[in-house]
Amino acid sequence: MIFDATVLQMLKTGIWESLYMTFASSFFSYLIGIPLGIILVVTDKDGIYPIPWFQRILGLVVNLLRSVPFIILLIMVLPITKAIVGTTLGATAVIPPLVIASAPYVARVVEASFKEVDPGVIEAAKSMGSSTFQIIWKVLLPEAKPSLLVGATLCITTILAYSAMSGFVGGGGLGDIAIKYGYYRYQTEMMFITVAILVIIVQVIQEAGMKLSRVSDKRIK
Repeated sequence: MIFDATVLQMLKTGIWESLYMTFASSFFSYLIGIPLGIILVVTDKDGIYPIPWFQRILGLVVNLLRSVPFIILLIMVLPITKAIVGTTLGATAVIPPLVIASAPYVARVVEASFKEVDPGVIEAAKSMGSSTFQIIWKVLLPEAKPSLLVGATLCITTILAYSAMSGFVGGGGLGDIAIKYGYYRYQTEMMFITVAILVIIVQVIQEAGMKLSRVSDKRIK
């Protein structure tokens, strides 16, 4: 394999497409996943506003969506993808299936973060007459912030891994390059290079997320 300007440009495009897919999908996944996670916690039998039957149904739907392997879901939702973005090829076409796959995962991560909040703090807020919304906004979210940031790091790196799988259906990004050149053309050097770049991106996201979590954690100040 010859490293020339064409190859470098292809890698630059692949990095940009992978980052675009990952962060756009993460944004929309959190837009859906945070409210879902809050509803799961609040309506739990021990929650602030318990509706156990509703929580069980919602939890079942979330689990069902999480159970579908991403590569299969990617193919299953092709008609939805086509309806939303007008095509099933390219980086933008991967965002809808990434959001559908990741939002339930985000919801469970958010739920787990909120459940780490000291129940005593919530009880204190209740005793002061705080409404459900005030408890969510002024107690749960601030108290769970460090854990939410750690969870976000985990979710974003998982979405990056999902985005690499989209190369099998022409989704673009580094995964697409690895599959086209490493798998179909037996150019293993290119595959190792794309994998190395993905590892570096994961490390950067991981370090940034952990640093933000430490900065926001009032217990270690």
